[in-house]
Amino acid sequence: MLRGVGLELPPGALVRIEGGNGGGKSTLLRILAGIDTPTEGRVAGRPRRTAYVPERFPAALPLTAGSYLTHLGRVHGLTGAEAARRAAAGLERFGAAAYARTPLSELSKGTSQKVAVAQALLAGPGLLVLDEAWTGLDAPARAELDRAVTERTADGGTVVFVDHDPARLAGRPDAHHRIEAGALVPVAAAVPAGAARPASVRVHAVGPPGATPPLGLAATPAPGGGVLLTVDADRSDAVLRELLTARPPWHIRAVEELR
Repeated sequence: MLRGVGLELPPGALVRIEGGNGGGKSTLLRILAGIDTPTEGRVAGRPRRTAYVPERFPAALPLTAGSYLTHLGRVHGLTGAEAARRAAAGLERFGAAAYARTPLSELSKGTSQKVAVAQALLAGPGLLVLDEAWTGLDAPARAELDRAVTERTADGGTVVFVDHDPARLAGRPDAHHRIEAGALVPVAAAVPAGAARPASVRVHAVGPPGATPPLGLAATPAPGGGVLLTVDADRSDAVLRELLTARPPWHIRAVEELR
């Protein structure tokens, strides 16, 4: 049981939660996402659009993957055409486009999880809650989810996550907490001995036809298309936000720390 938990989630923050099995991690995440209600205390300021991805997606619904995502898009206020477009794009992004017409009940665990991740990103949530969401995903989809987390925070969204892999998004969280005996305890960020903080970041971005990089950035052509932008680490969030909020937005293929 959780006791006396106080947690502030500012816009653009990436927050990691850890703790032993049965310690209350999932309970906390479900409360943050608005799925469960605390018996005491309250949650204030939750963004209007909040998305949640559990470790295991409940796929026993009488819908195909594509129709499920399209339906959720319309629930979020998208037009039918835009909902269908984003549904197809989400499945394509996570390597599940071939299963658009497959009933959810017939999907494998891994493909179901790809649908779960796609639904969470449909409408650009202000708060994205990931409860071991990488579990069951193949390597390309895990990397794509890492990129999606970077995009969300760069665009001002808040991401809270739990993952069993201590290396998941290592070095990126703005806050790190551990649940111990029902209490939430801050974990001090540790830099391994001899490790240097990144001096700069290389961004592989693909813009709309004819677009030039914003903020006066110098760009070099990237293998396979797009451009490579190298920026100071302390400017990387601003650059990513500028690219992702451009109209039309740029597509971020990769973000690499340079030491």
